[in-house]
Amino acid sequence: MKAKSCLPKYICEGLQFEVLAKCSTSKARISKLVLPHSTVETPVFMPVGTQATLKGILPEQLESLDCHIMLSNTYHLGNRPGSDLVAKAGGVHEFMGWKRSVLTDSGGFQMVSLSKLSTVSEEGVTFQSPYDGSTMLMSPEKSIAIQTELGADIIMQLDDVVHVLTTGERVEEAMWRTLRWLDRCIAAHNNTAQQNLFGIVQGGTDLPLRQKCCEEMTKRDLPGFAIGGLSGGEEKSVFWRMVKLSADNLPENKPRYCMGIGYAVDLVVCSALGVDMYDCVYPTRTARFGTALVSSGGGVLKLTNESFKYDFTPIDESCPCSTCRNFTRAFLNSIATNEPIASTLISIHNVCYQLRLMQSVREAILEDKFPEFVTNFMNEQFPDKKFPQWVVDALESVNISLQ
Repeated sequence: MKAKSCLPKYICEGLQFEVLAKCSTSKARISKLVLPHSTVETPVFMPVGTQATLKGILPEQLESLDCHIMLSNTYHLGNRPGSDLVAKAGGVHEFMGWKRSVLTDSGGFQMVSLSKLSTVSEEGVTFQSPYDGSTMLMSPEKSIAIQTELGADIIMQLDDVVHVLTTGERVEEAMWRTLRWLDRCIAAHNNTAQQNLFGIVQGGTDLPLRQKCCEEMTKRDLPGFAIGGLSGGEEKSVFWRMVKLSADNLPENKPRYCMGIGYAVDLVVCSALGVDMYDCVYPTRTARFGTALVSSGGGVLKLTNESFKYDFTPIDESCPCSTCRNFTRAFLNSIATNEPIASTLISIHNVCYQLRLMQSVREAILEDKFPEFVTNFMNEQFPDKKFPQWVVDALESVNISLQ
């Protein structure tokens, strides 16, 4: 039996979104997202190239891995080398030699990651540059102006981001300010034919606030919506409930993007909850510490371990990436964290792993075998069958049982 389909296609000037099939058990779905520079199938993982480059991977290597969209950072590119320079180069695609789609975040996350260097007001966020100490006001209008010069296919609103463990009045203040800033971003956005503005749902770990934010945000007919402010240290039992509530209250005919998600288990669970898009630095960052991503035995191989010194097998015999075709665990063990090329080789594998995982998710949805896929995946990740309770609860909320 094939998966249940399909919603009317959503079309705006710079984006088309069509749900191709839906899992008949859970809320997972496979969709086609048509953007100015590429067509993207979802659920999709987007590798992160903060400074318009993935650390250790060339654009042609990323393309050979069948990646169709990546992420770059508005705040950091706005500081260095500057969006005006990128614009003179022809935009971020020309600047970095990447022919496919790009999503740029808005600079809002840096309110948390660079909290000691920032202050927030209704006007915007004032940052002290970590590069030269200069100050910059990132207002909603400034964020859109930078992203317009960068020329990304998907651009994000500037949101008021607080640490996920923050409680009290500040969380509600940030939620309402995010909505006000969204309206300012909409007013400043004038390149709708080529760039697609997504709103970002905030509300911390407060279910009523998140639901209210969804209700208010979806009154704006945006091309897509993101779930923000999570994956920052909250309990996983809280995390999945926030994702589910947000996904349940966002339009079915628009893409749903959960920001900052990169662990394989999280990707599979959030796809079951109805999320379409993800990004994270995890695959390349963990590669720099000599860790490779795999499907079995806990999901990682720490290649620096002595046990791999005489292991002449590839990271994953089923992986088609150039690293697994040409190099052994023993070789990688000998150079991990010591030679720069090790980071490149492991990063290529890790990104390939993430992209292949999402391809497997899409194929399972299309064939309406997603629950079976999830069960097999979790059994590989947790061979002792000691599944995290949050995983069990999250999947049971969408009718998938691991028992």
